[in-house]
Amino acid sequence: MNESDELTKSLLIESQIWSTDDKTDEEVVIDLENEFRSDALDNDFEPIAEIKNRPRIVVIGRPNVGKSTLVNRLIGRREAVVQDIPGVTRDRIQYDAEWSGKDFILIDTGGWSSEKTGLIPKISEQVQIAIDQADLILFIVDANVGVTEDDESVVKLVRKNKVPVILVANKVDGIEAEAQIGNLWSLGLGEPFPVSALHGRGSGDLLDLVVNKMPEESRIKDNIKGPTKVALIGRPNVGKSSLLNKLTKSNRSVVSEIAGTTVDPVDEIVIINNEAWNFIDTAGIRRRVRESSGYEYYASLRTQAALERAEIALLILESSETISDQDRKLINLVTEAGRGLVLVFNKWDLLDEDRRLALEKEIDMDLHNVKWAPRINLSALSGWHVDRLSNALHTAYEGWSTRIATSKLNQFMKEFVAANPHPVRGGKQSKILFITQIGQKPPAFALFTTGMIDESYTRFIERRLREEYGFQGSPIHLKVKIRERRKR
Repeated sequence: MNESDELTKSLLIESQIWSTDDKTDEEVVIDLENEFRSDALDNDFEPIAEIKNRPRIVVIGRPNVGKSTLVNRLIGRREAVVQDIPGVTRDRIQYDAEWSGKDFILIDTGGWSSEKTGLIPKISEQVQIAIDQADLILFIVDANVGVTEDDESVVKLVRKNKVPVILVANKVDGIEAEAQIGNLWSLGLGEPFPVSALHGRGSGDLLDLVVNKMPEESRIKDNIKGPTKVALIGRPNVGKSSLLNKLTKSNRSVVSEIAGTTVDPVDEIVIINNEAWNFIDTAGIRRRVRESSGYEYYASLRTQAALERAEIALLILESSETISDQDRKLINLVTEAGRGLVLVFNKWDLLDEDRRLALEKEIDMDLHNVKWAPRINLSALSGWHVDRLSNALHTAYEGWSTRIATSKLNQFMKEFVAANPHPVRGGKQSKILFITQIGQKPPAFALFTTGMIDESYTRFIERRLREEYGFQGSPIHLKVKIRERRKR
């Protein structure tokens, strides 16, 4: 089997041997079900009953004043990507936070700047949108630098919205530094609150102040029930953020021709055909993580974490390019994580009819191991065929959630084995005694056998299972349990 086939295998096989002197078949099935459930304990797949109107606390400031470092300090975990260069955070990123028994949403933003070069105008636009939706603003300034023209410009933005503001003086590492922040009163936002995001100084007191000043509920209403989580994945610059912007009908993510514009995962509720989905836009995973710079490395880890908490992955592919090894590795990540999969070919509308026909054949050949994944051809930029995502997502979720009764499975297996007996190996022929489903999301099965089963035979079983029961859009996990003969 070549490397590409290894990377795109959707059938995960484990063989174990036990003696019937120790456990009955029923006890083994129970153990397998418990084992499968324990593997998924960290993944909450149950729909959220309701998204409450938690207050939105927005962190703003000019580039490189320590916003993301402070966000990590306040939420108590390292989620926001941090590096000592300006412009690492580009979109507005939401994090769940809690203090003194009160839940709220903490929103990190890119650095606001009056410059008009590169991505800066788009990043500043995201800051403005965050301010418009804020219930409380944390305005971060660098105490070591003092007041700058950009700081004064941000103050003008804040005052237009009439939202409560806490002025936070960051990088105050001691009493002497605290005495130097008096000049920040000139911003007209009241008394500056001294903290050191890097060392944690003052962070608890700041959280106390936040909880006291924030409202009980946000003025932004988000009561949407049970959205399925969908991770947008793909190589850099294939159109993930453009697709999210088209679905939300807003500039939710910064979009640029520059590869790697998205760094942090971006969550957003989107409505497709009057139905809510929780989309997670992610950074593109590069060919080799070791080639990435500091923040790109952490961003790639967060992308994989986003995939772990999703239920379905939308893999965005570039229609004008051939399927790459990196695309296959991403497919492998999805199948190993046991998530539903939908393949999205972006910019399809730019291809002529001859190229489309040729590409269809190339796709069938290059992705033959994931023929079970629904495919959508669309244009994220124009919105052409974007509405077709809804049916594909439903198909993947249904396949991922399917459960088959044991009686039906064993009738299927009886007929399958009668028509396709296992090959004889070394004068012996392994037999399949029975089959049962031990889990779903993704579907997982246990085969009870008298001996080793050829890998090609198990792949044949998978194909026939799919033909019989569907499982479209989902990988299948198959465990082989070999029964020893009882010792007399």
